Amino acid sequence: MKRGVWLLLTLLLAGCGSGGLQQRQGYSVDTRHAALGARPRIKSVVIHYTAEDLPSSLATLTDNAVSVHYLIPAHPSRHRGTPLILQLVPEEQLAWHAGASYWRGATRLNDTSVGVELVNAGYRYTPQGRQFYPFAPQQIDALLPLLRDLTQRYGIEPQNIVGHSDIAPQRKQDPGPRFPWAQLAAQGIGAWPEGSRVKALLQERDPHQPVEQEALLALLACYGYQVDAALTPTERQNLIAAFQMHFRPADYRGLADAETLAIAQALVEKYGGWKRHVTVPRGKPSTGQPPAVARRDRHPDG
Repeated sequence: MKRGVWLLLTLLLAGCGSGGLQQRQGYSVDTRHAALGARPRIKSVVIHYTAEDLPSSLATLTDNAVSVHYLIPAHPSRHRGTPLILQLVPEEQLAWHAGASYWRGATRLNDTSVGVELVNAGYRYTPQGRQFYPFAPQQIDALLPLLRDLTQRYGIEPQNIVGHSDIAPQRKQDPGPRFPWAQLAAQGIGAWPEGSRVKALLQERDPHQPVEQEALLALLACYGYQVDAALTPTERQNLIAAFQMHFRPADYRGLADAETLAIAQALVEKYGGWKRHVTVPRGKPSTGQPPAVARRDRHPDG
């Protein structure tokens, strides 16, 4: 009996002594000296819509041209009482979903983000203009725990949960103005301005009162959007429209107005800006027309 106890203790001590030592193919590594100067690769989550149905979305996103980490059907099936989400790429691997992109000084967001696609038709053209499709409640119910899990595991800051249109406003509109950013923020996920602060910053002005476009663009640059002197008037309007789709979806014509300025200022105050003292050179005034629509891709490009 005693011999058996001593044998067990010996095995346990041996296991403790080899903690951090790993044998691999032809060599071994010692992982017991972890450096403090490290951080997770993943810093942001980018949300898309597929503009296709589920079979077409799955075919597109499992091909070798574009990919995404997670795909959420419009009406997810259930597994053990929870919504079933499709994982197409392991989180530790890059997926080709962001394409040419920029956010808070970072480019090549494929390198540092998790991509989440929502099966959604996107929009259609009507005599009244573009009409975006809503997202099914079951789909958002599946998205919420996924985002909560990702933000907790990787320490993702609220302002780094973004839409494709935030990081590529000149060519993308997804997830569009029907995506429920405010609902996510109410659940503690993602950024959203304090309504009371926006109201205070408006100072009883008409929300649609025109403001200096340069002042608004400077705030958007401070918050994280890509703004530079080379932007054409149409590109400036596209950028403002992308911001409005996210934070003021009731009116996303891309016009610089008092409410949009107040929202941008409230966001910078609440979450901080990634850089200060941004100067936007003066450009031609906005046309006042809805922003141009980039080519509607069959699938998100990476």
